[in-house]
Amino acid sequence: MLGAGGQIARWVIGMLANKDDVKLTLFLRHAKKLKNAPKNSQVVQGDVLDKKLLGSAVAGQDIVYANLTGGDIDQQAKGIVESMNSAKVKRLIFVASLGIYDEVPGKFGEWNRREIGGYLPPFRRAADFIEASGLDYTILRPAWLTDKDEVDYETTERNEPFKGTEVSRKSVADLIVKLIDSPKHSVRSNLGVNKPNTDADKPAFL
Repeated sequence: MLGAGGQIARWVIGMLANKDDVKLTLFLRHAKKLKNAPKNSQVVQGDVLDKKLLGSAVAGQDIVYANLTGGDIDQQAKGIVESMNSAKVKRLIFVASLGIYDEVPGKFGEWNRREIGGYLPPFRRAADFIEASGLDYTILRPAWLTDKDEVDYETTERNEPFKGTEVSRKSVADLIVKLIDSPKHSVRSNLGVNKPNTDADKPAFL
């Protein structure tokens, strides 16, 4: 799990903590952010751009789940793909962003472009690199994230218009856990993730 200190990742960790058949490697920049790591985990502190450390963390894994951010997300994605290919690890779940294909329609799409459009090109390059990698990937593009304690979501495909405006982090985590539990599901897929019936000009919480 790359970016294990993030808010979605924390939900995923909690959902997987008591699964006896799951062993977690939790990779993050600041290990002190991760309090009460579960018994079925080991914690690795480091930067994804550290090729040697990343390579050792990826080796022997069945699935790599990456929940990262930053203006160098494309370089992070490139390093992940290279490490996975070197280690012969095929399954990747990668969280990107809505809007990278200009797939968000209407007034919400215009608002989204104004708010985060300048941040999206590295995420688009990351997604393009992953799609060309030959890995068994699933790319997720969540709507604007909330902290609601709920699981309520639907998905759209890569070439479909994005639906809704928001989704809970817990919902995204639930989808990630489903993909981990059923790793052959949604292989080579690129999914938008949103809460149903949240269509509007912008997220309700803003």
